Amino acid sequence: MLAGCKKTDTLVDVPSQAHFTNLSGDTYFITGPNVVKKIPIGLTTVSNSERTITFSVSSPTGAVAGTHYNIIGGNSIKIPAGKAVDSITVAGVYNQYLSGRKDTLVFTITDGTDTKASTYNATFKLFMRGPCSETEIVFTQMLGSYTKTFENGSYGPYTTTITNFTPISATSGTASFTNLYDSDITAVATFDWSTPGNFKVTIAPQPTQYGLSIRSAGGVPGTFTYCVNSFRIPLELFSAGGVYDSWIMTMAR
Repeated sequence: MLAGCKKTDTLVDVPSQAHFTNLSGDTYFITGPNVVKKIPIGLTTVSNSERTITFSVSSPTGAVAGTHYNIIGGNSIKIPAGKAVDSITVAGVYNQYLSGRKDTLVFTITDGTDTKASTYNATFKLFMRGPCSETEIVFTQMLGSYTKTFENGSYGPYTTTITNFTPISATSGTASFTNLYDSDITAVATFDWSTPGNFKVTIAPQPTQYGLSIRSAGGVPGTFTYCVNSFRIPLELFSAGGVYDSWIMTMAR
């Protein structure tokens, strides 16, 4: 059934809120003097006039604007008429990060004259560091949304997420995948990054809400990389009667 509306219905003017799209954080590897990082930022509505989003930047690690990083264009973004999304451009100072320095920048949207900070996603954490090394993994930086998830390289893209990290040792831990199979399936996985170049992820057999169970296909672990935040995991849905479906899931930001 389709719900109709009456001409006498009252139209509600939805207030425009500024937000960091679907992200709450990301990692910025400063691999060269001209490598910048773009942080998506947007509004919940489209307007026929230009609007300005303002934000503040702080650093709990002591990064200083003009010394360790620069915000191209300053602490505001102009969203042109007819658009709802743009990006903040961060330029890290390359020579400040060649000796292993690591920093965190916290971006917080502030209320402006024509835009308000969202009530759900107005803060973004950017982890800054020099050229990436697979031997210095910080697994919590791999949590969050992966908008480029595919099955067998063809079905997709759709979004999966990694949440609820629990460490087991200095080089292993568990976390939850959500929206596996693009069907809102959640599964707990074990991650092992003890061997650089051979990071492994395994999903032990566990039930889903569809009367089927999910596991790593054939008991073969998947693989992942830290520097580019990517995964390749063979999976299968099965029951006592056999395998229902099997596929290779790839994930990237």
